[in-house]
Amino acid sequence: MFRCGIAWPRCRWIVPLLLLFAIIFDIIAIAAESGWVEDEDAKSHYANMWNQYRGRNDNWDSKSLMEFSWAQAVAALMIIGLIILIIAFIISCVALCCSLNLTLLPFIGILLIIVVIVQIIALIIYPVEFNNLIFEGNYYYTWAYGFGWGATILCIGCAILFCCLPRYEDELTGLAKVKYLYTSA
Repeated sequence: MFRCGIAWPRCRWIVPLLLLFAIIFDIIAIAAESGWVEDEDAKSHYANMWNQYRGRNDNWDSKSLMEFSWAQAVAALMIIGLIILIIAFIISCVALCCSLNLTLLPFIGILLIIVVIVQIIALIIYPVEFNNLIFEGNYYYTWAYGFGWGATILCIGCAILFCCLPRYEDELTGLAKVKYLYTSA
């Protein structure tokens, strides 16, 4: 028989797992040493969230970006977003994996919306201010910056799921009657 729809009891395990992936992506973006930005031509300049490096081969001159207020704001917003995301993950494990507590799900959704807002602000401030700081050449944003956006996109999807899941209490608990798209007579 054909089954129409989502296997809701699996959401109890998959959604916290998606939040765990978002945490991992955020940690990769924050801790990446290889850089968020690199120049396109000579590969002689790159920057991560904390420092910028100029030079060639093994002769790299490091300069901290933390002397700029915009870089401090980006670092603070990304770390605050990560902390709120970890809190949301812990609450989601308690609400979905240990016992089904549907009253916590909208709260988790609101926490994730806050994470999304904070991280979008940080991920927009960084390229705008970095481009204002550096005027020469063209720069590419690397995979580490992409992991920051990946974590934010996962948080958007999970926030929508956490806001919608309370409507499907019977489906989550497995008490709903299975609806088939096609039945044989």
